[in-house]
Amino acid sequence: MSARILVVDDIETNRRLLEARLSAEYFEVVEAADGLSAIEAARAHEPDLILLDIMMPGMDGFETCRRLKADPALRHIPVVMVTALDQREHRIKGLEAGADEFLTKPVDDVALFARVRSLLRLKVVMDELRLRESETEVESDALTLGGRIVVASTDGAAGQRIVDMFEAPFQARLTCEPLETLRHARTADLVVIDLTTARFDGLRLAARIRSDAETRQTPILGIVDSDDRAAMVRALDLGVTDVILRPLDPGEMQARARTQVRRKAYADALRDRLEESLEMAVTDALTGLHNRRYVVSRLRQNLDALERSGEAFAVALIDIDHFKRINDSWGHQAGDAVLKGFADRLRRELRAIDIAGRYGGEEFLILFAGADADDALEASERFRAAMAREPFQAPGSGEPVAVTVSAGITVGEAGDDVEDVIARADAALYEAKSSGRNQVIAWRRRAA
Repeated sequence: MSARILVVDDIETNRRLLEARLSAEYFEVVEAADGLSAIEAARAHEPDLILLDIMMPGMDGFETCRRLKADPALRHIPVVMVTALDQREHRIKGLEAGADEFLTKPVDDVALFARVRSLLRLKVVMDELRLRESETEVESDALTLGGRIVVASTDGAAGQRIVDMFEAPFQARLTCEPLETLRHARTADLVVIDLTTARFDGLRLAARIRSDAETRQTPILGIVDSDDRAAMVRALDLGVTDVILRPLDPGEMQARARTQVRRKAYADALRDRLEESLEMAVTDALTGLHNRRYVVSRLRQNLDALERSGEAFAVALIDIDHFKRINDSWGHQAGDAVLKGFADRLRRELRAIDIAGRYGGEEFLILFAGADADDALEASERFRAAMAREPFQAPGSGEPVAVTVSAGITVGEAGDDVEDVIARADAALYEAKSSGRNQVIAWRRRAA
Protein backbone atom coordinates (compact mmCIF):
# COMPACT_ATOMS: atom_id res chain seq x y z
CA MET A 1 0.00 0.00 0.00
CA SER A 2 1.59 3.26 -1.14
CA ALA A 3 0.86 6.59 0.51
CA ARG A 4 2.22 10.07 1.20
CA ILE A 5 3.61 10.45 4.72
CA LEU A 6 4.56 13.74 6.40
CA VAL A 7 7.56 13.38 8.75
CA VAL A 8 7.83 16.15 11.35
CA ASP A 9 11.02 16.42 13.44
CA ASP A 10 13.28 19.34 14.29
CA ILE A 11 16.39 17.16 13.94
CA GLU A 12 17.35 16.66 10.30
CA THR A 13 19.14 13.37 10.97
CA ASN A 14 15.94 11.87 12.39
CA ARG A 15 13.95 13.06 9.38
CA ARG A 16 16.46 11.60 6.95
CA LEU A 17 16.50 8.29 8.78
CA LEU A 18 12.72 7.97 8.71
CA GLU A 19 12.61 9.08 5.09
CA ALA A 20 15.06 6.33 4.12
CA ARG A 21 13.10 3.64 5.96
CA LEU A 22 9.76 4.78 4.52
CA SER A 23 11.07 5.23 0.98
CA ALA A 24 12.43 1.69 1.07
CA GLU A 25 8.80 0.57 1.58
CA TYR A 26 7.70 2.72 -1.41
CA PHE A 27 6.07 5.49 0.62
CA GLU A 28 6.31 9.07 -0.62
CA VAL A 29 7.80 11.29 2.11
CA VAL A 30 7.28 14.99 2.83
CA GLU A 31 9.28 16.69 5.60
CA ALA A 32 8.72 19.51 8.08
CA ALA A 33 11.04 20.78 10.81
CA ASP A 34 8.55 22.35 13.25
CA GLY A 35 4.88 22.52 14.17
CA LEU A 36 3.86 25.53 12.08
CA SER A 37 5.56 24.25 8.94
CA ALA A 38 3.97 20.84 9.60
CA ILE A 39 0.48 22.37 9.51
CA GLU A 40 1.35 24.28 6.33
CA ALA A 41 2.79 21.13 4.73
CA ALA A 42 -0.31 19.16 5.68
CA ARG A 43 -2.52 21.70 3.94
CA ALA A 44 -0.27 21.89 0.89
CA HIS A 45 0.50 18.19 0.36
CA GLU A 46 -2.58 16.45 1.90
CA PRO A 47 -0.61 13.55 3.40
CA ASP A 48 -2.20 10.21 4.22
CA LEU A 49 -0.45 9.99 7.58
CA ILE A 50 1.70 12.21 9.80
CA LEU A 51 4.66 11.00 11.89
CA LEU A 52 5.05 13.73 14.50
CA ASP A 53 7.86 14.31 16.98
CA ILE A 54 6.89 15.74 20.37
CA MET A 55 10.02 17.55 21.58
CA MET A 56 10.32 20.49 19.19
CA PRO A 57 11.19 24.14 19.85
CA GLY A 58 8.32 26.61 19.82
CA MET A 59 5.18 24.60 19.20
CA ASP A 60 5.60 21.08 20.56
CA GLY A 61 4.01 17.95 19.10
CA PHE A 62 1.06 17.98 21.49
CA GLU A 63 -0.03 21.48 20.45
CA THR A 64 0.69 20.71 16.78
CA CYS A 65 -1.54 17.64 17.00
CA ARG A 66 -4.33 19.61 18.69
CA ARG A 67 -4.24 22.22 15.90
CA LEU A 68 -4.25 19.55 13.20
CA LYS A 69 -7.27 17.85 14.74
CA ALA A 70 -9.08 21.16 15.20
CA ASP A 71 -8.85 21.93 11.47
CA PRO A 72 -11.82 20.44 9.56
CA ALA A 73 -9.65 20.01 6.47
CA LEU A 74 -6.94 18.07 8.35
CA ARG A 75 -8.59 16.31 11.28
CA HIS A 76 -9.16 13.09 9.30
CA ILE A 77 -5.40 12.56 8.77
CA PRO A 78 -4.01 9.92 11.19
CA VAL A 79 -1.25 11.22 13.46
CA VAL A 80 1.40 8.94 14.97
CA MET A 81 3.52 10.56 17.65
CA VAL A 82 7.13 9.34 17.56
CA THR A 83 9.19 10.37 20.57
CA ALA A 84 11.80 9.38 23.13
CA LEU A 85 9.27 10.14 25.90
CA ASP A 86 7.85 6.95 27.37
CA GLN A 87 5.98 8.01 30.50
CA ARG A 88 2.30 7.08 30.82
CA GLU A 89 1.33 10.75 31.16
CA HIS A 90 3.00 11.51 27.84
CA ARG A 91 1.14 8.68 26.06
CA ILE A 92 -2.16 9.76 27.55
CA LYS A 93 -1.50 13.44 26.76
CA GLY A 94 -0.70 12.53 23.16
CA LEU A 95 -3.80 10.41 22.74
CA GLU A 96 -5.98 13.07 24.33
CA ALA A 97 -4.48 15.66 21.95
CA GLY A 98 -5.96 13.57 19.14
CA ALA A 99 -3.04 11.33 18.20
CA ASP A 100 -4.03 7.98 16.73
CA GLU A 101 -0.90 6.21 17.95
CA PHE A 102 2.13 6.77 20.14
CA LEU A 103 5.47 5.10 19.29
CA THR A 104 8.64 5.31 21.36
CA LYS A 105 12.12 5.85 19.94
CA PRO A 106 14.03 3.91 18.82
CA VAL A 107 11.14 2.76 16.64
CA ASP A 108 11.11 -0.87 15.57
CA ASP A 109 10.54 -1.14 11.80
CA VAL A 110 8.09 -4.02 12.07
CA ALA A 111 5.97 -2.21 14.67
CA LEU A 112 6.15 1.06 12.74
CA PHE A 113 5.00 -0.38 9.42
CA ALA A 114 2.29 -2.52 11.03
CA ARG A 115 0.84 0.60 12.67
CA VAL A 116 1.22 2.69 9.52
CA ARG A 117 -0.52 0.18 7.26
CA SER A 118 -3.33 -0.35 9.76
CA LEU A 119 -4.01 3.41 9.99
CA LEU A 120 -3.75 3.82 6.22
CA ARG A 121 -6.40 1.12 5.69
CA LEU A 122 -8.73 3.01 7.99
CA LYS A 123 -8.03 6.28 6.19
CA VAL A 124 -8.88 4.74 2.81
CA VAL A 125 -12.36 3.90 4.12
CA MET A 126 -12.76 7.34 5.70
CA ASP A 127 -11.61 9.12 2.54
CA GLU A 128 -14.17 7.25 0.46
CA LEU A 129 -16.94 8.31 2.83
CA ARG A 130 -15.70 11.91 2.86
CA LEU A 131 -15.48 11.98 -0.93
CA ARG A 132 -19.07 10.82 -1.31
CA GLU A 133 -20.29 13.19 1.37
CA SER A 134 -18.27 16.25 0.40
CA GLU A 135 -20.88 18.94 0.85
CA THR A 136 -21.41 18.71 4.60
CA GLU A 137 -18.67 18.67 7.21
CA VAL A 138 -19.39 16.56 10.27
CA GLU A 139 -18.34 18.42 13.39
CA SER A 140 -16.25 16.03 15.48
CA ASP A 141 -16.70 18.14 18.59
CA ALA A 142 -20.40 17.26 18.51
CA LEU A 143 -19.69 13.54 18.43
CA THR A 144 -20.25 11.54 21.58
CA LEU A 145 -17.29 10.61 23.77
CA GLY A 146 -19.18 7.78 25.44
CA GLY A 147 -20.25 4.46 24.02
CA ARG A 148 -21.03 0.79 24.54
CA ILE A 149 -17.92 -1.34 25.07
CA VAL A 150 -17.70 -5.13 25.03
CA VAL A 151 -14.70 -6.66 26.82
CA ALA A 152 -13.91 -10.23 25.69
CA SER A 153 -11.87 -12.27 28.16
CA THR A 154 -12.13 -15.87 29.34
CA ASP A 155 -10.67 -14.92 32.71
CA GLY A 156 -13.63 -13.47 34.60
CA ALA A 157 -11.60 -11.71 37.29
CA ALA A 158 -9.06 -10.24 34.84
CA GLY A 159 -11.84 -9.27 32.46
CA GLN A 160 -13.74 -7.49 35.21
CA ARG A 161 -10.63 -5.47 36.08
CA ILE A 162 -10.57 -4.31 32.44
CA VAL A 163 -14.28 -3.43 32.57
CA ASP A 164 -13.66 -1.40 35.73
CA MET A 165 -11.14 0.77 33.86
CA PHE A 166 -13.94 2.36 31.87
CA GLU A 167 -15.69 5.25 33.56
CA ALA A 168 -18.85 7.10 32.57
CA PRO A 169 -20.01 7.93 29.95
CA PHE A 170 -18.67 4.56 28.75
CA GLN A 171 -20.86 1.51 29.40
CA ALA A 172 -18.69 -1.61 29.51
CA ARG A 173 -19.74 -5.24 29.84
CA LEU A 174 -17.76 -8.46 30.11
CA THR A 175 -18.24 -11.45 27.82
CA CYS A 176 -16.43 -14.72 28.44
CA GLU A 177 -17.60 -16.76 25.43
CA PRO A 178 -16.82 -15.97 21.76
CA LEU A 179 -20.42 -16.43 20.62
CA GLU A 180 -21.62 -14.08 23.35
CA THR A 181 -19.03 -11.54 22.23
CA LEU A 182 -20.16 -11.78 18.61
CA ARG A 183 -23.77 -11.24 19.65
CA HIS A 184 -23.07 -8.14 21.75
CA ALA A 185 -20.56 -6.76 19.24
CA ARG A 186 -23.46 -6.00 16.87
CA THR A 187 -24.60 -3.14 19.11
CA ALA A 188 -21.19 -2.11 20.47
CA ASP A 189 -19.14 0.99 19.73
CA LEU A 190 -15.90 -0.78 20.65
CA VAL A 191 -14.81 -4.37 21.26
CA VAL A 192 -11.81 -4.96 23.55
CA ILE A 193 -10.28 -8.44 23.10
CA ASP A 194 -7.71 -9.88 25.49
CA LEU A 195 -5.28 -11.52 23.05
CA THR A 196 -3.02 -12.77 25.84
CA THR A 197 -5.30 -15.51 27.11
CA ALA A 198 -4.58 -19.08 26.10
CA ARG A 199 -8.14 -20.32 26.67
CA PHE A 200 -9.49 -19.04 23.35
CA ASP A 201 -8.14 -17.74 20.06
CA GLY A 202 -8.62 -13.98 20.29
CA LEU A 203 -7.28 -13.40 16.77
CA ARG A 204 -9.88 -15.77 15.35
CA LEU A 205 -12.58 -13.89 17.25
CA ALA A 206 -11.29 -10.60 15.82
CA ALA A 207 -11.36 -12.10 12.32
CA ARG A 208 -14.98 -13.24 12.84
CA ILE A 209 -15.99 -9.75 13.92
CA ARG A 210 -14.33 -8.28 10.82
CA SER A 211 -16.01 -10.80 8.49
CA ASP A 212 -19.54 -10.20 9.82
CA ALA A 213 -21.37 -7.51 7.82
CA GLU A 214 -23.03 -6.16 10.98
CA THR A 215 -19.73 -5.67 12.83
CA ARG A 216 -17.31 -5.04 9.97
CA GLN A 217 -16.97 -1.36 10.89
CA THR A 218 -16.82 -1.86 14.68
CA PRO A 219 -13.41 -0.86 16.08
CA ILE A 220 -11.42 -3.54 17.93
CA LEU A 221 -8.84 -2.79 20.61
CA GLY A 222 -6.53 -5.74 21.21
CA ILE A 223 -4.62 -6.37 24.44
CA VAL A 224 -1.17 -7.90 23.85
CA ASP A 225 1.93 -8.62 25.91
CA SER A 226 4.58 -5.92 25.61
CA ASP A 227 7.19 -8.42 24.40
CA ASP A 228 4.96 -10.22 21.89
CA ARG A 229 5.70 -8.23 18.76
CA ALA A 230 4.46 -11.00 16.47
CA ALA A 231 0.99 -11.00 18.09
CA MET A 232 0.75 -7.22 17.73
CA VAL A 233 1.68 -7.29 14.05
CA ARG A 234 -0.63 -10.23 13.34
CA ALA A 235 -3.53 -8.50 15.11
CA LEU A 236 -3.12 -5.29 13.11
CA ASP A 237 -2.86 -7.25 9.86
CA LEU A 238 -6.12 -9.06 10.66
CA GLY A 239 -7.99 -5.80 11.13
CA VAL A 240 -7.66 -5.08 14.84
CA THR A 241 -7.92 -1.30 14.90
CA ASP A 242 -5.55 -0.60 17.78
CA VAL A 243 -3.49 -2.50 20.35
CA ILE A 244 -2.59 -1.70 23.94
CA LEU A 245 0.33 -3.36 25.71
CA ARG A 246 0.40 -5.02 29.10
CA PRO A 247 0.74 -3.97 31.86
CA LEU A 248 -2.48 -2.05 31.30
CA ASP A 249 -2.84 1.55 32.36
CA PRO A 250 -6.45 2.68 33.02
CA GLY A 251 -5.77 6.20 31.74
CA GLU A 252 -4.28 4.94 28.49
CA MET A 253 -7.12 2.43 28.11
CA GLN A 254 -9.68 5.25 28.46
CA ALA A 255 -7.76 7.49 26.04
CA ARG A 256 -7.44 4.79 23.36
CA ALA A 257 -11.13 3.91 23.76
CA ARG A 258 -12.12 7.54 23.30
CA THR A 259 -10.04 7.75 20.12
CA GLN A 260 -11.67 4.65 18.63
CA VAL A 261 -15.22 5.58 19.64
CA ARG A 262 -14.78 9.13 18.34
CA ARG A 263 -13.52 7.83 14.99
CA LYS A 264 -16.44 5.37 14.74
CA ALA A 265 -18.94 8.12 15.54
CA TYR A 266 -17.40 10.30 12.83
CA ALA A 267 -17.52 7.47 10.27
CA ASP A 268 -21.10 6.58 11.26
CA ALA A 269 -22.16 10.20 10.84
CA LEU A 270 -20.60 10.26 7.36
CA ARG A 271 -22.38 7.04 6.43
CA ASP A 272 -25.70 8.42 7.69
CA ARG A 273 -25.22 11.59 5.64
CA LEU A 274 -24.32 9.49 2.61
CA GLU A 275 -27.44 7.34 2.96
CA GLU A 276 -29.52 10.49 3.38
CA SER A 277 -27.95 11.98 0.25
CA LEU A 278 -28.60 8.83 -1.74
CA GLU A 279 -32.21 8.80 -0.55
CA MET A 280 -32.65 12.45 -1.53
CA ALA A 281 -31.22 11.71 -4.97
CA VAL A 282 -34.15 9.40 -5.79
CA THR A 283 -36.93 11.04 -3.75
CA ASP A 284 -39.25 13.92 -4.52
CA ALA A 285 -38.80 16.39 -1.66
CA LEU A 286 -42.44 17.53 -1.49
CA THR A 287 -44.37 14.26 -1.72
CA GLY A 288 -41.81 11.74 -0.45
CA LEU A 289 -42.50 9.55 -3.50
CA HIS A 290 -39.75 8.60 -5.92
CA ASN A 291 -38.68 11.32 -8.35
CA ARG A 292 -38.91 11.30 -12.12
CA ARG A 293 -35.35 10.11 -12.66
CA TYR A 294 -35.90 7.07 -10.46
CA VAL A 295 -39.23 5.93 -11.90
CA VAL A 296 -37.92 6.34 -15.46
CA SER A 297 -34.88 4.20 -14.58
CA ARG A 298 -37.18 1.55 -13.09
CA LEU A 299 -39.36 1.69 -16.23
CA ARG A 300 -36.21 1.04 -18.26
CA GLN A 301 -35.40 -1.95 -16.04
CA ASN A 302 -38.92 -3.32 -16.56
CA LEU A 303 -38.49 -3.05 -20.31
CA ASP A 304 -35.19 -4.94 -20.10
CA ALA A 305 -36.88 -7.69 -18.05
CA LEU A 306 -39.68 -7.87 -20.61
CA GLU A 307 -37.13 -8.41 -23.40
CA ARG A 308 -35.17 -11.04 -21.44
CA SER A 309 -37.91 -13.12 -19.88
CA GLY A 310 -41.26 -11.77 -21.04
CA GLU A 311 -42.02 -10.43 -17.55
CA ALA A 312 -45.19 -8.35 -17.96
CA PHE A 313 -45.82 -4.93 -16.44
CA ALA A 314 -48.31 -2.10 -16.76
CA VAL A 315 -48.02 1.65 -16.37
CA ALA A 316 -50.44 4.30 -15.16
CA LEU A 317 -49.95 8.02 -15.75
CA ILE A 318 -52.17 9.92 -13.29
CA ASP A 319 -52.93 13.64 -13.34
CA ILE A 320 -54.79 15.75 -10.76
CA ASP A 321 -57.75 17.41 -12.47
CA HIS A 322 -57.89 21.23 -12.59
CA PHE A 323 -54.83 21.57 -10.36
CA LYS A 324 -54.21 25.17 -11.47
CA ARG A 325 -57.70 26.04 -10.25
CA ILE A 326 -56.80 24.69 -6.79
CA ASN A 327 -53.72 26.93 -6.66
CA ASP A 328 -55.67 29.94 -7.93
CA SER A 329 -58.58 29.44 -5.53
CA TRP A 330 -56.85 28.41 -2.29
CA GLY A 331 -53.19 29.31 -2.85
CA HIS A 332 -50.02 27.35 -3.46
CA GLN A 333 -49.95 26.04 0.11
CA ALA A 334 -53.23 24.30 -0.60
CA GLY A 335 -51.78 22.94 -3.84
CA ASP A 336 -48.79 21.52 -1.94
CA ALA A 337 -51.12 20.02 0.67
CA VAL A 338 -53.13 18.30 -2.07
CA LEU A 339 -49.96 16.86 -3.64
CA LYS A 340 -48.81 15.52 -0.27
CA GLY A 341 -52.26 14.14 0.53
CA PHE A 342 -52.51 12.51 -2.88
CA ALA A 343 -49.13 10.82 -2.32
CA ASP A 344 -50.24 9.54 1.11
CA ARG A 345 -53.45 8.02 -0.29
CA LEU A 346 -51.53 6.56 -3.22
CA ARG A 347 -49.05 4.84 -0.89
CA ARG A 348 -51.90 3.28 1.08
CA GLU A 349 -53.39 1.74 -2.07
CA LEU A 350 -50.17 0.44 -3.65
CA ARG A 351 -48.85 -3.09 -3.43
CA ALA A 352 -45.37 -3.48 -1.97
CA ILE A 353 -43.95 -4.46 -5.37
CA ASP A 354 -45.41 -1.47 -7.24
CA ILE A 355 -43.39 1.71 -7.83
CA ALA A 356 -44.90 5.21 -7.74
CA GLY A 357 -43.20 8.51 -8.43
CA ARG A 358 -43.88 12.14 -9.16
CA TYR A 359 -43.36 12.46 -12.90
CA GLY A 360 -43.69 16.23 -12.97
CA GLY A 361 -45.93 18.94 -11.51
CA GLU A 362 -49.24 17.24 -10.73
CA GLU A 363 -48.51 14.10 -12.81
CA PHE A 364 -47.60 10.77 -11.22
CA LEU A 365 -46.28 7.58 -12.80
CA ILE A 366 -46.99 4.11 -11.40
CA LEU A 367 -45.33 0.85 -12.44
CA PHE A 368 -47.36 -2.29 -11.78
CA ALA A 369 -45.05 -5.31 -11.70
CA GLY A 370 -46.39 -8.50 -13.30
CA ALA A 371 -49.67 -6.81 -14.19
CA ASP A 372 -51.79 -6.64 -17.33
CA ALA A 373 -54.09 -3.82 -18.45
CA ASP A 374 -57.07 -5.10 -16.47
CA ASP A 375 -55.01 -5.28 -13.26
CA ALA A 376 -53.77 -1.73 -13.78
CA LEU A 377 -57.29 -0.51 -14.57
CA GLU A 378 -58.65 -2.01 -11.35
CA ALA A 379 -55.86 -0.57 -9.21
CA SER A 380 -56.06 2.87 -10.83
CA GLU A 381 -59.80 2.93 -10.38
CA ARG A 382 -59.24 2.37 -6.66
CA PHE A 383 -56.87 5.34 -6.61
CA ARG A 384 -59.38 7.50 -8.48
CA ALA A 385 -62.19 6.57 -6.10
CA ALA A 386 -60.00 7.19 -3.03
CA MET A 387 -59.22 10.70 -4.27
CA ALA A 388 -62.81 11.60 -5.09
CA ARG A 389 -64.31 10.05 -1.96
CA GLU A 390 -63.00 12.54 0.58
CA PRO A 391 -62.01 16.19 0.02
CA PHE A 392 -58.75 17.62 1.32
CA GLN A 393 -58.59 20.50 3.81
CA ALA A 394 -57.18 23.87 2.77
CA PRO A 395 -54.38 24.94 5.16
CA GLY A 396 -55.43 27.72 7.51
CA SER A 397 -59.11 27.95 6.59
CA GLY A 398 -59.89 24.26 6.76
CA GLU A 399 -62.19 24.63 3.77
CA PRO A 400 -62.84 21.39 1.89
CA VAL A 401 -60.96 21.07 -1.40
CA ALA A 402 -62.60 18.54 -3.70
CA VAL A 403 -60.04 16.70 -5.82
CA THR A 404 -60.44 14.28 -8.70
CA VAL A 405 -57.85 12.57 -10.87
CA SER A 406 -57.66 11.14 -14.36
CA ALA A 407 -55.44 8.26 -15.45
CA GLY A 408 -54.15 6.64 -18.62
CA ILE A 409 -53.11 2.96 -18.66
CA THR A 410 -50.85 0.99 -20.96
CA VAL A 411 -48.75 -2.18 -20.84
CA GLY A 412 -45.16 -2.76 -21.85
CA GLU A 413 -44.73 -4.34 -25.28
CA ALA A 414 -41.78 -6.06 -26.96
CA GLY A 415 -39.56 -3.56 -28.74
CA ASP A 416 -40.72 -0.60 -26.65
CA ASP A 417 -38.42 2.08 -25.35
CA VAL A 418 -39.27 4.41 -22.45
CA GLU A 419 -40.66 7.09 -24.75
CA ASP A 420 -43.06 4.60 -26.42
CA VAL A 421 -44.59 3.54 -23.10
CA ILE A 422 -44.93 7.10 -21.79
CA ALA A 423 -46.45 8.28 -25.07
CA ARG A 424 -49.17 5.61 -24.98
CA ALA A 425 -49.99 6.27 -21.31
CA ASP A 426 -50.09 9.99 -22.04
CA ALA A 427 -52.43 9.46 -25.00
CA ALA A 428 -54.82 7.46 -22.80
CA LEU A 429 -54.60 10.16 -20.10
CA TYR A 430 -55.41 12.84 -22.68
CA GLU A 431 -58.48 10.85 -23.73
CA ALA A 432 -59.60 10.58 -20.08
CA LYS A 433 -59.18 14.33 -19.65
CA SER A 434 -60.90 15.31 -22.88
CA SER A 435 -63.87 13.05 -22.29
CA GLY A 436 -64.84 14.49 -18.91
CA ARG A 437 -62.01 13.84 -16.40
CA ASN A 438 -62.33 11.85 -13.14
CA GLN A 439 -61.92 8.58 -14.99
CA VAL A 440 -59.41 5.91 -15.99
CA ILE A 441 -58.89 4.88 -19.61
CA ALA A 442 -56.64 2.18 -21.03
CA TRP A 443 -54.79 2.81 -24.27
CA ARG A 444 -56.02 0.68 -27.12
CA ARG A 445 -54.42 0.29 -30.51
CA ARG A 446 -56.52 1.95 -33.20
CA ALA A 447 -57.48 -0.03 -36.29
CA ALA A 448 -55.42 0.87 -39.37
